[in-house]
Amino acid sequence: MARDNGPKNKIARRIGEDLGLKTNTKSLERRLLITPGQHGKKGRGKQSDYAIQLMEKQKAKAIYGILERQFRNYYIEASRNPLATGEVMLSLLERRLDNCVYRLGFTPTRRAARQLVAHGNVQVDGKKMTIPSYPVKEGQVISLSETAINIPYIKDSIARDGYVTPTWLERKAAVGNMVRKPVRADFTENINDQLIVEFYSR
Repeated sequence: MARDNGPKNKIARRIGEDLGLKTNTKSLERRLLITPGQHGKKGRGKQSDYAIQLMEKQKAKAIYGILERQFRNYYIEASRNPLATGEVMLSLLERRLDNCVYRLGFTPTRRAARQLVAHGNVQVDGKKMTIPSYPVKEGQVISLSETAINIPYIKDSIARDGYVTPTWLERKAAVGNMVRKPVRADFTENINDQLIVEFYSR
């Protein structure tokens, strides 16, 4: 399974915003002011339209933890839908199993959710699912294995107060389900999907 093993917050520093890739954000706050490189870059300068579109695409890829080929396939699939391409693409990304596990509050990051799924600790409708990109459908039930429930950080995540589950998902203890497909208003990340569509439609 292909994966990006590079520095997690390098793209966050390049963009200048926290993308939620790691749980420890205290050191990142200061480093966001400095672009990657030995001494950083003196000012960001004026960017071309292409550079802005490319950076938005790179940001979305980093947030969801996927590589170029798979990301482009999401765009191609979304472009065949009569609805707005950008919104459909984001909906497809949100419905990934690893993202749903993250959105349900079972893990602190999408990367942790991806690992949980890949190790066979997540079930969909009672059956073990090891494919992080599996597209969850309306009405399907997502649950954690006993092994996963006993992992300390997951146990803490399940027991914590104050976590608000997105309205398109429902959760009770270690079980959740998708009540409807996510729409544009449900997306909390700062992603300009129109710029991504413009990049691929060049």
